[in-house]
Amino acid sequence: MPAVPMPSLPAIAEPAPIETPAVRPRLYVLDGLRLIASLGVVAFHWTGVDIHPNVWAGTPRALMPTIHSIGSYGWLGVQLFFLISGFVICMSCWGKSPRAYFSSRVVRLFPAYWIGVLLTTAVVNYWPTARTDRKPMSVSDVLTNLTMLERPLGVTEADGVYWTLWIELRFYIVFAIMVVLGLTYRRLVAFCMIWTTLVVISANVDSPLFGYLVQPQDAPYFIAGIVLYLIYRFGANPLLLGMVVFEWLIAQNRLHITQGGYEYEVHHALSWPVMATLSGAAFLVMLGVAMGAFNSIRWKWLTVAGALTYPVYLLHQEIGWAMIRLARHQGIGHKTTLLLCLIFILALSWVVHRYGERPLSKLLKRLMDAKTLSLPKADPPVKRREQAPEAAADDQVLASHS
Repeated sequence: MPAVPMPSLPAIAEPAPIETPAVRPRLYVLDGLRLIASLGVVAFHWTGVDIHPNVWAGTPRALMPTIHSIGSYGWLGVQLFFLISGFVICMSCWGKSPRAYFSSRVVRLFPAYWIGVLLTTAVVNYWPTARTDRKPMSVSDVLTNLTMLERPLGVTEADGVYWTLWIELRFYIVFAIMVVLGLTYRRLVAFCMIWTTLVVISANVDSPLFGYLVQPQDAPYFIAGIVLYLIYRFGANPLLLGMVVFEWLIAQNRLHITQGGYEYEVHHALSWPVMATLSGAAFLVMLGVAMGAFNSIRWKWLTVAGALTYPVYLLHQEIGWAMIRLARHQGIGHKTTLLLCLIFILALSWVVHRYGERPLSKLLKRLMDAKTLSLPKADPPVKRREQAPEAAADDQVLASHS
């Protein structure tokens, strides 16, 4: 009896991307969300942090209780940054080679950061109204900070907010694995599922190194950002929507662990319902971005706002505190001080972006794209140098005895 051929299983195909122009329009709303996240962090450090009374000559909680109660939750802007980062890393690196990915991350992160380190160090070390409880930066500390690896190397950050950059760097390193393999729908879905599984089991794994790599407190935001980009690129489906909801469920759980450190800084208990609501709002807004709810926003000034976000983040804490102390010494009121300091930081950030970050980024990009930085497919030929007379004589002796 002839063998009956078994029917072949249908191949699981990736969903077709939503039909869009070859060049996707800029998502201006992301620039606005970056600015909101950055201003939230600014509000936290200027009005929420209650452990540096020498900044305001008193505590923000006592001097401006209403503003302080709002600013105490501004740190959640960091979580919004991580959501946006997961989304943008896919959008900007889809189809790029590993070298292009590496180059884009270096060019994006380091120019403004180097300027921020130098300006902040100058203020911390030499500005008369800088914090008196802050130890000056040594030359070695500054040089180490320029690597952006000061935290794993055990060196104090030039500015306290720089700790989040090490989290971003670890995310980029992990995501580089996917760039090497090639970004596809199925690979990224599998990547997000595996990473989520590691996050869930990390609480029962007694290994600091494991937690260091998995980043259980922050990973749900990066993962959700990746999934949200898949929704943006391929359209929503029950699987992706379910993954976004699942990541928020994990994120709200991890807030119980994260909040302790922030409660120490604000010197009072933080409301979990408020934190969970703000976190959920960030997820919902980013879901709206992914599903095109904000595509009609075309405000050109948001491009400038987005460009200022990174310098504002890098410069606002230590330099901002120095400006607050300067204004306080002049007898300026609290609200006026906040407004003047915000205007100053925005103006300084624009100067840094326009005359520092942009030209330095162009120069760094040319250097990163140079052919001499590419890895050869094979070892280059060894350059034979003319031997010294003594070495040549030794070679002749060895040859005669062989």
